[in-house]
Amino acid sequence: MLERLKEFASEFFVTGDPLIYGADVAIGITMITIVAVLTYFKKWGWLWRNWLTTVDHKKIGIMYIIASIIMLFRGGVDALMMRLQLAMPNMDFLHPEHYNQVFTTHGTIMILFMAMPFMFGLFNVIVPLQIGARDVAFPFLNALSFWLFFLGAMLFNLSFVIGGSPDAGWLSYPPLSELSHSPGVGQNFYIWGIQISGIGSLATGINFLVTIIKMRAPGMKWMKMPMFTWSVFSTCIIILFAFPILTVTLALLFLDRFAGAHFFTLDLGGNPMMYINLIWMWGHPEVYIVVLPAFGVFSEVVSTFSKKKLFGYKSMVFAMLIISFLSFFTWAHHFFTMGSGADVNAFFAVTTMLIAIPTGVKIFNWLFTMFRGRIRMDTPMLWTIAFIPCFIVGGMTGVMLSVAPADFQFHNSYFLIAHFHQVLIGGVVFGYFAGLYYWWPKMFGFQLPEKLGKWAFWTWNIGFYVCFMPQYAVGLMGMTRRLSTYGWDTGWWELNFVSTIGAFLMGVGFLFQVAQIADGIRKYKTLKASGDPWGGRTLEWSIPSPAPEYNFAITPRGDDIDEWWEEKERRAKGIYPPEQPLEPIHMPKNSAIPFIMSIFWFIAGFGFVFGWLWMAILGLAGVGICMIARSFSYDTDYYIPVDEIKRTEASLRGSV
Repeated sequence: MLERLKEFASEFFVTGDPLIYGADVAIGITMITIVAVLTYFKKWGWLWRNWLTTVDHKKIGIMYIIASIIMLFRGGVDALMMRLQLAMPNMDFLHPEHYNQVFTTHGTIMILFMAMPFMFGLFNVIVPLQIGARDVAFPFLNALSFWLFFLGAMLFNLSFVIGGSPDAGWLSYPPLSELSHSPGVGQNFYIWGIQISGIGSLATGINFLVTIIKMRAPGMKWMKMPMFTWSVFSTCIIILFAFPILTVTLALLFLDRFAGAHFFTLDLGGNPMMYINLIWMWGHPEVYIVVLPAFGVFSEVVSTFSKKKLFGYKSMVFAMLIISFLSFFTWAHHFFTMGSGADVNAFFAVTTMLIAIPTGVKIFNWLFTMFRGRIRMDTPMLWTIAFIPCFIVGGMTGVMLSVAPADFQFHNSYFLIAHFHQVLIGGVVFGYFAGLYYWWPKMFGFQLPEKLGKWAFWTWNIGFYVCFMPQYAVGLMGMTRRLSTYGWDTGWWELNFVSTIGAFLMGVGFLFQVAQIADGIRKYKTLKASGDPWGGRTLEWSIPSPAPEYNFAITPRGDDIDEWWEEKERRAKGIYPPEQPLEPIHMPKNSAIPFIMSIFWFIAGFGFVFGWLWMAILGLAGVGICMIARSFSYDTDYYIPVDEIKRTEASLRGSV
């Protein structure tokens, strides 16, 4: 019996690597510390009432962003480990199998568990405030979406210490992801972690699409919406059509592994190329899913810090909608080299070039908005300005990759790696950092200290160029991606060493950001912001910071594109809106069901990962019971009385 337990434990837990043991210790210490702090300060009830069961879109947004920052740290550590391995020839820091696991988890975490939740966090915090709504269309579904994402991410990350991480690449091409090449459970962790979080992502897309369509303030017609809201609308359209493809693709892959199907194997009529087509039919729209909201952030920041209306508002709107449409017609440029034929390659080359046009339109619009503007060089604007040259380089190299004959040389090389990170860090990460700094006062009521923010900005940016510019060159010299080592005779080591220095500089930039947040929390009383610290233009800046639970005591109007800016102009002329009487505000009650249901999804996913059908059935049964319980929940809302609204407004009036 003891021997069987030892054998099970040796297969169940990841052993044999000092880095894994170090992670085990770190995870254990972190968990013990969290439990000890919550117990010592008697915060378990506070945690349950205010966070675990909340349906408040603002708190859900904050939880998304916190989770994203944690995942940025995890994915960043993976990146630094890879760069250490590649810093010099014949390094033995990571053995090849471990390198493949780190490579796989880095890409998956950064795209699906860092960029996506950061994006959803900004959705949640800002969109209802920008459109003058008191909540999202489906508050219960919103909470469920977050907990599905979070438990899916935890299931994926659990593979690091239990069962073993996936190692077939962040898109898991067959046959590497099939049982023949990945017989362990790592690939199952990949499938079910993404499946569970993907359900939450799809639900979020539906939720915000309905919110924007149905819950805009009176007078806010389509062409009066703020640009960030337009970017969210365009993104949700892509989510609605792209994420079902991912769900079906991973389900088919799991059937291959679990039930002996052959959808993506050469045996019995399967075809690995079908998987590659399907995964990129989701994968390339996914790039635009995460970058379009960043474009919306830049539009808000440029307009606010230039003190001008956004140049070419309508052209920006149409550019985003065109991108959301064309994003579904570019996927095959990821495999020009796989024998699709000249006609197919030509079609996708043209569509890839075409999608660069609306992107270029936005760059010019931002530049013309800044032209002759009274620009304030605060941290959000610094990240926005840094984005422009970075994204131009990324776009130019993307057009180079869109030329099918040239791609035969660039494909699978570090040139592609450099391009990919140029776009996703320079576009997505810089954009979300700009949004975080811009809307931080709205979330927490105080501004972050600028000095540390600028140290973080310059370290990040210098590190970025030092890291990725050499990768273009080393790619052209013949270094292919997924290499875990190379020899002295290649002539690559100098550029790789410089690239590793740049990666660590970006890591230092992240540490400056952590220090900035910690310093801001320590000094928050002296850094306390007004409701409108930047001189904002849209409705979220018309209310106190942080916003009250109900957002708006009186539903605002949205007759102008920059409604709050126009309102301030009217007030400066002595024109005030007529006073409206306060009325009780209808709000949703907190619910524990989303949290509990997501735990059951986690249990079901864990059961499927290890092939324990009894656990999977138990988890799915729990999900079903939670759905039934929700169906029979009738006491799901309440009204905030007028007296309470008056007290809240009176206490916040000094910060408006």
